[in-house]
Amino acid sequence: MKQTMSLFGCAAWLAPALLAAAPLTYVVTDTGQERCYDDHAEIAYPTSGARFFGQDAHYQGIASDFRTNANGTVSDLSTGLVWVRDPGAKVTYDRAVADAEACRVGGYTDWRLPTIKELYSLMDFRGVDPNVKRTDTTGLRPFIDTRFFVFHYGDESVGDRIIDSQYATSTLYGGTTMGGNKTMFGVNFADGRIKGYPAGAIRDRPAKLYYALYVRGNPQYGKNRFRSNGDGTVADEATGLIWQQADSGKAMDWQHALAYAEGLALGGHDDWRLPNAKELQSIVDYSRAPDATGSAAIDPLFACTSITNEAGQKDFGCYWTGTTHVGVRNGGACAAYLSFGRAMGNMRGRWMDVHGAGAQRSDPKGGNPADYAQGRGPQGDAVRVLNCVRCVRGGPAALRTSGPAVQTSSSDLPPLRGGPGAGGRPSFVQHLDRNGDGKVSREEFDGPADQFPILDRNHDGYLTEDEAPPPPSGERQRMP
Repeated sequence: MKQTMSLFGCAAWLAPALLAAAPLTYVVTDTGQERCYDDHAEIAYPTSGARFFGQDAHYQGIASDFRTNANGTVSDLSTGLVWVRDPGAKVTYDRAVADAEACRVGGYTDWRLPTIKELYSLMDFRGVDPNVKRTDTTGLRPFIDTRFFVFHYGDESVGDRIIDSQYATSTLYGGTTMGGNKTMFGVNFADGRIKGYPAGAIRDRPAKLYYALYVRGNPQYGKNRFRSNGDGTVADEATGLIWQQADSGKAMDWQHALAYAEGLALGGHDDWRLPNAKELQSIVDYSRAPDATGSAAIDPLFACTSITNEAGQKDFGCYWTGTTHVGVRNGGACAAYLSFGRAMGNMRGRWMDVHGAGAQRSDPKGGNPADYAQGRGPQGDAVRVLNCVRCVRGGPAALRTSGPAVQTSSSDLPPLRGGPGAGGRPSFVQHLDRNGDGKVSREEFDGPADQFPILDRNHDGYLTEDEAPPPPSGERQRMP
């Protein structure tokens, strides 16, 4: 079994001399995925040399270290970012941009609309994608940690789909989508993807509405510091990750992508791996795009294999990650990938860029590309079952050889501890449990002090869900 190299995990793991030499300003947190999959369903952890070894769950990274604060904010102690806990109601993109300056949650005045890399730091791949038209959320799990953040699926009573939980960012696309729309990159925490969305009204339709989750802190987050090592590799001094400078040069299915990465020897090292979704997204350069710069959405230090896309244009391909994108309908049959060229779709019989270079989508891990020649989904997404590979090494990458018991279906997956209450709102414990121990202490309780001993029926000094007070009548209280 090849050895994994650990350059850093968190500040506490590093020698002072190393910290002084290479401060990490862009900590890429783990995806949270701890289950292994073949090209269909969940499986027991494969061993080294076996099929499907080397996927996301095999490599444990730095976990997000969320702390719920009493002032309506959430701190991520791993990234240095501080978030507004409740995004409030959906607003237009223009409002999302303008309201950041007026936001005063927690008494702070320096809130900003996050970049796509900042917002993607919250992506949690323990989520389950609806990926079918549904009328309820049974068996689903959002792609954001609902123990800390308020989350809502789309409200079908107002015409939303369940997946309509798109969050806005400040990152605009250099090209256009859907045949000419001004576009921003957003994260959908209902279905676990990055896509380009309209940044304004479209023809005679009303402007699309988005959630806005404002952020402050660590202004260097998401900014790479690349350095060529002169040996076919590129170091990112901001993240501590080392990258393959060229790519695989050819497209392949997911199983072969895993094998390619595990078998790579380059730059004097053989501990390469297929990057997880958050690692690969960290090297997307959202200032670049084929229509804007004539290049792939990546720093020019890297080489990208060019392709001819479905519209006959010179383009750049998609790249596999080791992260399975779990869905209600297809289980573990799809994996996440990043588009470094146009994210194509077939709209009304015409192929075009529908989601932008830098989108994160997911497609079947194998199969015959001809079976998907016309695209699929509302935007006719091009289905890419064969993708290129760019390998990574370094970072924490602690090898993990076992995980939780195998579940037979996505509906068997347990909810996150202290999961959301009715309508996706946080439960009593989730709302007040600042230290994440699954219960509410006297110090964390925000009600009248004389009510605590009355609610604490078993007199253990803590409140649990079955000891929660009844919810208030009327509308939910809004965050300031």
